[in-house]
Amino acid sequence: MDVSENVWDTEVAARYDTPGTGVFAPEVLGPAVDRLADLAGDGAALEFAVGTGRVAVPLTERGVPVTGIESSEAMVGRLRTKMDEAALPVALGDMATTTVPGDFTLVYLVYNTISNLLTQDEQIACFHNAARHLSPGGRFVVELGVPGLRCLPPGQGAAVFTDEEGYIGLDTYDVVHQHMTSHHFHFDESRRARLFRSRHRYVWPAELDLMARIAGFARESRHADWEGNAFTAESTSHVTTYRLPASG
Repeated sequence: MDVSENVWDTEVAARYDTPGTGVFAPEVLGPAVDRLADLAGDGAALEFAVGTGRVAVPLTERGVPVTGIESSEAMVGRLRTKMDEAALPVALGDMATTTVPGDFTLVYLVYNTISNLLTQDEQIACFHNAARHLSPGGRFVVELGVPGLRCLPPGQGAAVFTDEEGYIGLDTYDVVHQHMTSHHFHFDESRRARLFRSRHRYVWPAELDLMARIAGFARESRHADWEGNAFTAESTSHVTTYRLPASG
């Protein structure tokens, strides 16, 4: 398992939260919490890779009991400045194999997290782990980007995904092994830049659906975003809901 404390360390955890902006902006976070609360219903939710609690904390505040699994002690430490263990319990471990007690109507992972598992076998194991935590009829929700290979010029292996003042983001692709490394360059007026990199295994939507079927799920819906807009050939990400049979 190549999801390590070396990547999601204390320095990254301290910078991760950007209240009111980026993925913490109300227009980004609000629809996700609304949708997940609806899917959880009167049951409990389990978040794989809960991180600093970006989604789990407001979902708990909405009245949904949430448990988390997280591999980084530093990220959990940041979460603990917002909510204690009694209100939002978290198990340290990886999302492909770690189990927690409880009955859940919803398991979810957001913001490309499944791609942090760097082999297909690990990603399939993640689906099996979701299934073993869910009650009959329970749902597994995955938010994931669509691989940006259409953006690659012929003969090149990198594509810029963000270009704005003080920040450039680009992805480099290893198409043979279906790996991608995201490079985040933050800079100011000085001659120095700060670089953060993370490795991923990108997954096509159809491949994700097959992983779900292997673990006993059926796809219930796929949208371009948390607001329910249609998924099209031009969509750069998707939110997909899988469901276990109601019995059997």
